[in-house]
Amino acid sequence: MTPPYSFRDDPLVPRFDDSAPLAMMDAECALCSWGARMIHRLDRSGRVRICPVQTPLGAALLRHYGLEAEDPASWLFIEDGIAHADCDAVLYAGRRLGRPGRLAAPLRILPRGLRNWLYRRFARNRYRLFGRADMCALPDPAFQRRLLR
Repeated sequence: MTPPYSFRDDPLVPRFDDSAPLAMMDAECALCSWGARMIHRLDRSGRVRICPVQTPLGAALLRHYGLEAEDPASWLFIEDGIAHADCDAVLYAGRRLGRPGRLAAPLRILPRGLRNWLYRRFARNRYRLFGRADMCALPDPAFQRRLLR
């Protein structure tokens, strides 16, 4: 586990405002685009920001945490400087988003290794299962303000 805010000391990670939670996901995945819209809809505080993994910041953060930016089979949720990946990211984001977001909580009964394996299998097949979409092309101005590019 890396220490909180370790990305601040990584010269390859561009500086960004890390005072709010950040969800990094594939901007070309239809399922991830849906997830980004759900974050936007459920986060009543308006604080959770979304960073496509295809951006320089998203790619650098993935690399910092040992993930491949070129083949993002995972996504990250960073809160209070701590990165959560795979299924844990879904669970932390769900907890942050309140009652509807907590629907993912039953996944906690599965051992972490199993739920992350299932998550990665699902993620690696996301284009085939759900298709492609362009998250960054969503016309909602309030959604666009959440995006870090």
